[in-house]
Amino acid sequence: MADELRLLSQLGKRITYLRKERGISQLDLSIDSGLSKSYLSDLEHGRRNPSVASLSKIASALGVTLEELFRGVVEIKQLIDN
Repeated sequence: MADELRLLSQLGKRITYLRKERGISQLDLSIDSGLSKSYLSDLEHGRRNPSVASLSKIASALGVTLEELFRGVVEIKQLIDN
């Protein structure tokens, strides 16, 4: 459970980083992704476990691939070992 919470927190921080790097507000990301602003806020704070479909919408709205969205969130070795 602790690993899952840490992963969600890291993913949220990554989304926040990419959004801010591009100068996009949560409201703009909400509009571009079709996801609610409150959902995105919860996600950025590690309080949500998003579906792959939601992550795909976010990645598309940020102009990145899913791979880039997860870059640095979890090491590939961790995924292979599990």
